[in-house]
Amino acid sequence: MPTVDARGLSCPEPVLRTRRALDAGVFPIEVLLDSATQRENVRRTAEQVGCRVEVVEVGDEYRLTLHR
Repeated sequence: MPTVDARGLSCPEPVLRTRRALDAGVFPIEVLLDSATQRENVRRTAEQVGCRVEVVEVGDEYRLTLHR
């Protein structure tokens, strides 16, 4: 499973890295984030291209799993 570790990055970098992973077409994709803003931006981006998104909050971080 490809992993996008975007913890500590400022927007729009988490979305850009997620888009690259989505374009590669290997699913599921795990995305690691550390802010609610990142989580919502990545979730929205993935849903716009038809992905199902699972969100798990782990402490102060988020793990999103993107499925096609």
